[in-house]
Amino acid sequence: MSKDKPVVLTIMDGWGLRTDREGNAIALAETPNVDSYRERFPFTRLKASGEAVGLPEGQMGNSEVGHLNMGAGRVVYQEFTRISLAIRDRTFFQNPVLLEIINKVKENNSSLHLLGLVSDGGVHSHIEHLYALLELAKEEGLKKVYIHALLDGRDVPPANAKEYLTALKAKMKSLGVGEIATVSGRYYAMDRDNRWDRVEKAYRAFVYGEGEEAANSLHAVERAYEKGLTDEFVNPTVILNQEGTPRGLIQDKDGVIFFNFRPDRA
Repeated sequence: MSKDKPVVLTIMDGWGLRTDREGNAIALAETPNVDSYRERFPFTRLKASGEAVGLPEGQMGNSEVGHLNMGAGRVVYQEFTRISLAIRDRTFFQNPVLLEIINKVKENNSSLHLLGLVSDGGVHSHIEHLYALLELAKEEGLKKVYIHALLDGRDVPPANAKEYLTALKAKMKSLGVGEIATVSGRYYAMDRDNRWDRVEKAYRAFVYGEGEEAANSLHAVERAYEKGLTDEFVNPTVILNQEGTPRGLIQDKDGVIFFNFRPDRA
């Protein structure tokens, strides 16, 4: 009696196919084993980005997205896409959970804090989702809205934070709502390996106003660059108001919305 032959699904994270050779480590390397598999066995290509894996067209894929789609055997619309579609069709602005926290902030005459990764990397967050939250706060008449900006530098170039913060400032100015209260590299606030000493530094900046201080977010980033730090590693920094005190600490009865959509670094 013949036995079924086992099948092994092997995933080589980061391995892709591209015709251009310049800057393409895989194309330039000697890969005799993979070349042999391609020649001796059935071979095809799979798209690993954009709408093929449930992301917006043109958005790069990532390991979580690829694994989820392969495991499901179908296109799985990602949280990124679902949130963006909800913003587009305006159902985002009637989301009962978001409205509940906003109403509690109104009842307590307290502050709303928006915490998350400020970039358009699309792996853990997207800045357009932050913009939508600011628009919602504006529509609901909130006055005290503070942003705790986590800086990327991994899913986007390592020194792009000033670009995103400048765009965010312009958005807040056009809406007439929102202030940046703290900035921190994701190395601290998004650690997923139980390095609580890192997380504590970010937490103490958000809640107690402890850590480095700066007059504004751009100054905080510029100072980090002078020290040779890239966005990911910017120390948790508290932004001061004109009186020299922390601008927007998280306090009792405040509301906090964490706008990263990927849970593994939440």
